[in-house]
Amino acid sequence: GEDHELRASAPLMRLALLVVLATSIPTAVSARPAPDMYSCITAARADPLHGGVVEAAESGTSASHGVDGPMTRTRQPIVTGGSVLGIKYRDGIMLAADTRASYGSLARFPDMERIKRFGEKTIIGAGGDYSDFQQLSDMVDGMDQFDRNMNDGYFKTPREIHSYLRAVMYNRRNRFNPLWNYLLVAGVDGQDKFLGIVDLIGTAYEENFIATGFGSYLAIPIFRTRWHEDMDEGEARGLLEDCMRLLYYRDARAGNKIQIAKATAEGTVVSPPYVLEGEDWSSASFVERMA
Repeated sequence: GEDHELRASAPLMRLALLVVLATSIPTAVSARPAPDMYSCITAARADPLHGGVVEAAESGTSASHGVDGPMTRTRQPIVTGGSVLGIKYRDGIMLAADTRASYGSLARFPDMERIKRFGEKTIIGAGGDYSDFQQLSDMVDGMDQFDRNMNDGYFKTPREIHSYLRAVMYNRRNRFNPLWNYLLVAGVDGQDKFLGIVDLIGTAYEENFIATGFGSYLAIPIFRTRWHEDMDEGEARGLLEDCMRLLYYRDARAGNKIQIAKATAEGTVVSPPYVLEGEDWSSASFVERMA
């Protein structure tokens, strides 16, 4: 009887042993990522000035080293804009920037507008890498479109957009992959006249007058001398034009075609680009030989 039971259970024991052996043998693991992972891999942006790769896609994969290559980060901006100036005046805020974008030291693009309207209350002016500003513009436009889609009458204020951009820039800085911009955010919300700056490492503050780039050296001293809280719109425009003219003389990356933008309680306006008048190069050494 016992022998018969053992013979009857033998096939079951062999089957159980095969199952144990099959589950204990390690299976081969492919080093190749799953097919759906390729959807997040895009070509890296080439550095035309120094060769090599500047920045891969957000996934952090370098196209120059293949799928398993090292992650890369932005080492320097490529196409850049110069200074942006901003001041408060009696009725609102006014920004100014030129339209030149430089490819390294080459004045390559003369008509790149660097001041944009966002929603009904906010204007943003950007210095630094132009493609990074385009990315940030898409992000802020997306927020504004979301507010419109909600159709509840609420739109983000200039102060809230400034706070959002500060968080974005600080987040990218902590990942060692900054968006290479200096942003001036301006707008009027009721009685709140707001003018703030955010830089590429997330430093943010608000002030009565601000300048980025070379303007922080050349325009700020003029602002300190001539600015006052009760300036009218004509005085504010004249002050900004004088500072932009000085930057055109002294900053090799500045141009003489500028834009002026203003934000008031009635809304925001960005002027079309126009050429500064009143240039005077008579004192330049290449015009008149100096003793």
